[in-house]
Amino acid sequence: MFKRNNFFSGILLACLPPLMAWLLFAVILKNEAAIMEKPAAPYLIALCINLLILRYYARKHFDATTRGIMVVTFAFMILVFLTRIRL
Repeated sequence: MFKRNNFFSGILLACLPPLMAWLLFAVILKNEAAIMEKPAAPYLIALCINLLILRYYARKHFDATTRGIMVVTFAFMILVFLTRIRL
């Protein structure tokens, strides 16, 4: 993983799991996977992966990287809630 304590490297690192989830489920599988009965499931899995990455960098005391990961993770949580989860 990244060894730099940098806010922008945290942003870049936190964007990878949601991007991979979107590429896998929306582009490659074209929303035809069995898990797609729950439209937010792949993105919530990506958020869980982001939280594990966040925990790893917080334990290593990379505060700037942790802040970058946290900003993207919570922004993505709000985005998923507003777009995928229908109330």
